[in-house]
Amino acid sequence: MALSVVQTSQLSIRATCIVSISETCYRYQPKHSSENDDIADWLIRLTHNQRNWGFGLCFLYLRNVKQFGWNHKRVYRIYRELALNLRIKPKKRLVRSKPQALVVPAQMNEVWSMDFMHAQLSDGRSIRLFNVIDDFNREGLCIDVDFS
Repeated sequence: MALSVVQTSQLSIRATCIVSISETCYRYQPKHSSENDDIADWLIRLTHNQRNWGFGLCFLYLRNVKQFGWNHKRVYRIYRELALNLRIKPKKRLVRSKPQALVVPAQMNEVWSMDFMHAQLSDGRSIRLFNVIDDFNREGLCIDVDFS
C-alpha cells in the first residue's frame, strides 16, 4: 500500500511511512537462505513417500530422526508456501457387494419372520410384543405380549 502511494502521489518515502508503516518495514527485503531449499526438498520427499503425514509428523521426523535444528515456524512457513497444507486425504470407500434379492416363498410355512416391538402403557410400564409372520401370505402366526 505504501509503495503504491509513493509511486502515484509523488510523496516521499518518509512522508508516506509516517502515516502507514515504519520506514524499516518499507525498505525490508527478505534474505533467501540456501537452507530454505534444503527444508523444501526434505518436505517434498517426506510428503511424497509418506502421504498420510501432515506437518506435525514431518517436523518431528526432521527434528528427532534427522537431527535438524530448524525452527518449527520456519518449516511451517515453507510447508505452506509449497501448498502441502492443502492436501486432501481421499475418503476410503467401502466396497459393498450388491445385496441378494429377497427370496419369494412359493408356499405357506416355507419362510417365517419374527420381530420384537415395544410400547409403553399410560401408567409408565413398558410391554414387549413378539410377532411371528408367515412371509407367503403375510399372516400373523403369533403375537405374544408380556411385561418382560
